[in-house]
Amino acid sequence: MAEVGIFVGTMYGNALLVAEEAETILKGKGHQAKVFEDPELSDWQPYQNQHVLVVTSTTGQGDLPDSIVPLFQALKDDVGYQPELRYGVIALGDSNYDHFCGGGKKFDALLQEQGATRVGEVLLIDANDHPEPEAVANPWVEHWATLLK
Repeated sequence: MAEVGIFVGTMYGNALLVAEEAETILKGKGHQAKVFEDPELSDWQPYQNQHVLVVTSTTGQGDLPDSIVPLFQALKDDVGYQPELRYGVIALGDSNYDHFCGGGKKFDALLQEQGATRVGEVLLIDANDHPEPEAVANPWVEHWATLLK
């Protein structure tokens, strides 16, 4: 089974709730999973040859929450090419803003640029349609867990 690091960027706790439920689902499917709430590069590095799941909300200007910015910058500035990495992204946002789910989209773009392999599609969750994001995320994670090798 797979080892999965779950890296969270949250403003108000919704992304953390989604990540914690994802951890429970993945463990229930026999995978090893661990949530990192204020992730740093040292948390990420053990998973570079494994799987990561990025669960992040987005600020009003389409930016990442402060809790995950240091990791994003370190990946961008210090890591570079990650061809062995397999990843998924769950992006939370609000379609009333111009940069809907911009945080998750930025993370996806960076990892694609670095040669990582995305497993499945990026899940975009709109707070307007889904005030309880885990209701949408949990079925996605159930399916994503079956794609891990």
